[in-house]
Amino acid sequence: MTREVTGMIRIFTLKTGYAVALAAAAASGSLVAIANSAGAQAATAPVAAAALQGVTLSSAAKVERVVKAPDGSEKIVYKTPKEVIVTPGDKVVFTLSYQNKGAEPASGFRATNPMPGAIQFIEAAEDWALVSVDGGKTFGLLKDLSVSERVEEVAIVDAETGEETQPATSEMVERAAKAQDVTHVRWAFSDAILPGQKGSVSYRGIVK
Repeated sequence: MTREVTGMIRIFTLKTGYAVALAAAAASGSLVAIANSAGAQAATAPVAAAALQGVTLSSAAKVERVVKAPDGSEKIVYKTPKEVIVTPGDKVVFTLSYQNKGAEPASGFRATNPMPGAIQFIEAAEDWALVSVDGGKTFGLLKDLSVSERVEEVAIVDAETGEETQPATSEMVERAAKAQDVTHVRWAFSDAILPGQKGSVSYRGIVK
């Protein structure tokens, strides 16, 4: 029997500024403080803690930063939300850790994570992760998915006569799905999670 856990991502505005956002992030350990023109916001990371078939889940969000060493070389480090203020364009890594604390293997286990509203999907660390571009109705590999969008063309008018030489058009066209279209990420475990087994899955996003 397939078991599934869905992470609910909530976005809310913190009108009192960065200090409150960072304090909330530090207190929970699963928040990302986000700064934009509207003020500070915070978004919860994927699934907090849940138990299903003996499997427990916990989540964390880390912000990518590039630091320069004394010798001039650069390396990527990961900061907790309480250490930095995140701004549009920053990259964030969401990690979902799991452990089977039960006495039986957890088979058919899968976890689905809606994309936080302030984050645009970049990629999942696991090549077997599936994504949805239609709000979680269907899932597949990104390369196999497509989306429909409306394409509109304005009317063309002759500058001298003022006559319309080509009417305005509006039609739905289908194109290959892109990373920015992703609305959900899903990990469907093909193998059972054995008693005592633990691990993690993750995906990267960028702050809009």
